[in-house]
Order: sequence, then structure tokens, then C-alpha cells
Amino acid sequence: MPSRREFLGTSAAVLGTAAISQRAAAQPSAQQAQAPVLPPAIAALSSMKDQMVPITNEERKARIEKARVLMGRQGLGAIVIAGGTTLRYFADVSWWLSERFFGLVIPREGNAFVVCPAFERDRAEEQLKKGPLGGSTDIMTWHEHESPHALVAGGLRARGAATAAIGIEETMWWAYSDGIAAALPGATLKSAKPVTAGCRGVKSPAEIALMRLASLVTWKAYKAAYESIREGMTQDDFARLVSQAHDRLGFSGGAGVQVGEYSALPHGSISPQVIREGTILLIDGGCNIGGYSSDLSRTFVLGKATDRMKQVFEIVHRAQTAAVRTARPGLECQAVDAAARKVISDAGFGPDYKYFTHRVGHGIGMDGHEWPYLVKGNTTLLEPGMTFSDEPGIYIPGEFGVRLEDDMLITPDGAELLSLQSPSLETPFATA
Repeated sequence: MPSRREFLGTSAAVLGTAAISQRAAAQPSAQQAQAPVLPPAIAALSSMKDQMVPITNEERKARIEKARVLMGRQGLGAIVIAGGTTLRYFADVSWWLSERFFGLVIPREGNAFVVCPAFERDRAEEQLKKGPLGGSTDIMTWHEHESPHALVAGGLRARGAATAAIGIEETMWWAYSDGIAAALPGATLKSAKPVTAGCRGVKSPAEIALMRLASLVTWKAYKAAYESIREGMTQDDFARLVSQAHDRLGFSGGAGVQVGEYSALPHGSISPQVIREGTILLIDGGCNIGGYSSDLSRTFVLGKATDRMKQVFEIVHRAQTAAVRTARPGLECQAVDAAARKVISDAGFGPDYKYFTHRVGHGIGMDGHEWPYLVKGNTTLLEPGMTFSDEPGIYIPGEFGVRLEDDMLITPDGAELLSLQSPSLETPFATA
């Protein structure tokens, strides 16, 4: 039985707890009190998550079969893929690169197999079961003192590919491919890029739908952040608005922000920057939806732009338009860069890379930058379903830079941008 002292102590504790609970109910928590108050334009946004339609296992199975066709054309007996985007593309498995080899081997003939650290088998099975390879995938495991490369070699021998040409996915670490070469001396290792890029470079309708949605989400986030801008904000303040707007739309995304003279550095500066009336902002970023990326840049001015700023913007706008109007199936990638660069050079901001310091565009899809590239010297022919950034720019050191970037789809008879072009520095977001 508790003593009187113990009873009174317990009673006091209960009463104290009740009082604290009453105060907590009457006052917001510290977390609630610190929650940011969103600007009206961002608070008005609503989630678009219900518009996302994921890639199906049926589509991933078709990708694997297409890869086998391309292997035949390239004379490859198999391709080997480690952690990264291409692994997600084919198998819907997310895995990082580390000193412990994890890989997927897709032979031209026979079943695909996985080589996995023994202690990671359960995690691998969990992901494989939900993907196109299913729960019956052959998983070869190795302990810490054993060689995973020997398992790759053994699996290929069992499938009759021990002396074949083996395609190595281009982002695989040298340590992995070197180990496979040593374990399989009768084989020849080659780049798997003709197969992986051959599959990933041309997007399916489902992939294009996800990219359209990603572009729309980022465009809406940028617009809401722009409508919330205030003089005196730092570049980090504005970047935070962009991230908050993406969050309201249901997806994680953001942008790098450069102000004034720092906008002349295409990928920016870490220097502290403050937004003032009449200064240029250049923002560049995007989001990822269902595994597919957007990449948009906008340049605008808080308040009134100078005539020189307007002149440069107009040139860049014409260059972006020239690129999308030039692009079409059967044209070499380099011709799109040349079309945009000619506009800029003819306007007095040439030659070549003097003020337009980078290529006009890169492939985009599951990676923000992927093949092929719209750059001088690239003779790859454009095909319907390819997707790129279209992002010409003029960068004047010590003054400002202007870049316009939208994602571009090659269509059967031309090309189109996946988001609305920016009309001007002072009204950067068209509504129709």
C-alpha cells in the first residue's frame, strides 16, 4: 500500500500532468508555432498527385525484350547493370553504388539473374517481387570474403555467354567491370550504351505523360513563387518558395536561384545575393514524378527591366523558338544547336560559345541529363519520342545572364515544348 507521502506525490504529478495537458491544448505546439505561413499564391496550390500514372510491369517487360533485340543487333551476349537509373528503368529496383557489388545481368537468351550480397537478399527479393522480373528471379548471393564477379561469370557461362561480347552499363564503376573481366577472360567487354540508350532514348506514351506532368508541376511552382517574391529576399528565400510550392503540388522539387550579375554564371554562385527592384533573377530546377524529371529555367525582373535586358531576353526567346521549330525526326542533333546559336551570333553575341557558353540542350527522362545531346558534332538522328531540354542563353560577365529552358518532345512531324514559353522578363508566365 502506498504511503501518504507517495500518494500525495502521485496525485500532484497527475494534477501537474493534467495542467500541462490543458495548457498544451490551449496553445499550439512549438512545431505548430514554427510552421511557415505560406504566401497566398503558394497556399492556393493543391496536390496533383492523383494525376500520376506509374509505369507498369508490362511496359518494363517490353523494355527487356527490346534490349534483347538491340543486343542481337550489336552482337552482345548480355548486358550487366549495377545500381542506378538504368536498373530502375528495367527492373524497378532502387540500389546505390558501393564497394559491395549488386547487379542485374540480362542475357540475350535465357533468364535474367541478379548478383547480390548475401545479407541483402531479403531487401533485393522485396523489390524484385513487385517488379517485372517477379519473385522467381535467380538471385546469386555472395558473402563478404567471396567474389561477386565470379558469380556474374558463372551465370553467363550457364547461359552460354562465357565467350560472348558483354555490354557494361556506362555508369558502372571500373572496379566492377575490371572484376568481371578478370573472372571471365574469354569474354570481351563493350559499352552497353547502344542498348541502354537505344531503349531509354525514345520515350513511351506513359513516360511522356509523366514528363508532361512534371513540367506542368514545376511551371506552376515557379509561377506561384514568382507571385510571392518580395524585395529584400535572398536567393535562398526565393529557393525556399519554389520548394514549398512543389510540396503543395504534391511532389518534391526545387530550383537554384541567381540574382543580378551572378545570373551571368550559368550554374550560379554560392555568394550571398539579395533581390532588389530592377534586378534580374535566373532560376533553374525541376522535380521528379514517377521517376521522370522536369528541367525548367526562367529569367525575370522584379519591377521594370532595362532596354538592354529586354533586348537580350528577346534574342534568347527567338533562339529557343528557332530550336523547337527546327527540331524534327531525321535531323541530326547538332542542327538544333546550330539553329539556336545562329540567332544569338547574328544578333552580335557570337561567335560560337563567347556569350552562349553551353550546348542548347540535353536529353532528359529518368535522369535530368541523359543521352542524346543537342550539341555541335552530334550526328545522332532525332526520332519521335525523344525528349530534350531547349535552353539557349546569353551570359554577359559582370552584368547579367538570360536563359530560357523548357523541355521539348520530338513529335512525328516536328517538336513541341512541354510547358508554356516565357513571354517576357516582366510577365514571365503566360496563362494561355
